[in-house]
Amino acid sequence: MKLKADAVLFDKDGTLFDFGATWNVWTAKVIEDLSEGDVFKAQAMADAARYDLTEKAYLPDSPIIAGTNREAAECLSVALPDWSVDDLEVYLMKSSAQAPLAEAAPLVPLLARLSAMDLSLGVMTNDTEYGARSHLRFAGVEGMFDFIAGFDSGYGAKPSPAPLLAFAQGMGHPPERVVMVGDSTHDLEAGRAAGMLTVGVLTGPAGAEDLASLADVVLPDIGHLPEWLQA
Repeated sequence: MKLKADAVLFDKDGTLFDFGATWNVWTAKVIEDLSEGDVFKAQAMADAARYDLTEKAYLPDSPIIAGTNREAAECLSVALPDWSVDDLEVYLMKSSAQAPLAEAAPLVPLLARLSAMDLSLGVMTNDTEYGARSHLRFAGVEGMFDFIAGFDSGYGAKPSPAPLLAFAQGMGHPPERVVMVGDSTHDLEAGRAAGMLTVGVLTGPAGAEDLASLADVVLPDIGHLPEWLQA
């Protein structure tokens, strides 16, 4: 049976790891730590991040959801005048590497199955490469990927297609034989611009209605990917 593709490139947050269970929890702790008990500062940070302190969840229009670590630091710095953007960026990078991880599907068996299908596997995230590798290492899957890149790895950031094309070129596959899997419009816009197949997953803040127009298929989570590739 011929597969739909020769390679799969995953987003990280909201795709490999469930966004809400991971990043909503981490953000609540960041706001608590950086506000140092000042409720007004905490609310100012939440407002800047478009984060609901009561529900402990990002609002759908938050600029942080699909942004880079640098963009997150710039966003939060509005409410933290005593922090430079550079220092805040480093703080977020180190703190996010310790975020509680909730796998969107059991990763080791899934990636082993995809590898057995002779697929090249990669990760491209708008997080830092440091954060990406830390998370993948903690989950025990860093060595299962052929390519791992963050926004700071030298290829650019999504929604630019450049980092996706770097993966395709590095693996020796034509873009049309690569699948970009992600939970946000940034992921799928990048995939479309690169000429790749696109798969949306619903383990991030976006709903099916947000992703459908940019996706070849929208799946509940990455656990359904092998069946779709073989269909």
